[in-house]
Amino acid sequence: MEDSKIISLFFERSEQAIEELDSKYGPAVRKTAANILKDRLDVEECVNDTYLNTWNSIPPHVPDPLAAYVCRIARNLAVNRYHANHAEKRNGNYDLVLDEMEECIPSGVNVETEYEAQELSAAINRFLSTLDKKDRFLFVRRYWYADSVSDLAEASGGSANRIYVRLFRLREKLRNTLVKEGFLA
Repeated sequence: MEDSKIISLFFERSEQAIEELDSKYGPAVRKTAANILKDRLDVEECVNDTYLNTWNSIPPHVPDPLAAYVCRIARNLAVNRYHANHAEKRNGNYDLVLDEMEECIPSGVNVETEYEAQELSAAINRFLSTLDKKDRFLFVRRYWYADSVSDLAEASGGSANRIYVRLFRLREKLRNTLVKEGFLA
């Protein structure tokens, strides 16, 4: 079913909207949550919460594209669940993703730095716009959706070692860009 028809079902408040959404984007939503959360029950709860949040936000929102909108909700919920579950523990895969980015993105959030966070987001978006399609795909899938390196290697037709090297170079490029723009010393 077309995205526009699924969105129309949401506007009609038809329960079929959730069924169609799950049919079309369920696997992507589950994978997004599962990349961050390793517990099957947490993933399913996150998927259900994603559908509930989508139901509550459409209307008034008319997302375009729907897939990115739903996966973003799933990712945000999964990250929140991850932090709640692992406040004192470590989760190898997602912590590895965070550790890889730690050296090139400043951390620490408070009220005074909210503007800087928006500026940092804009700088990262500018950086992403300079990358070719394949590098942008790798970067976003790894650092937004937390895909494993082996999944990225399979999707791009390369070896895991090649993907590690490419991701390292992309992080270095991002770090240099952020140094140049004054976000890092």
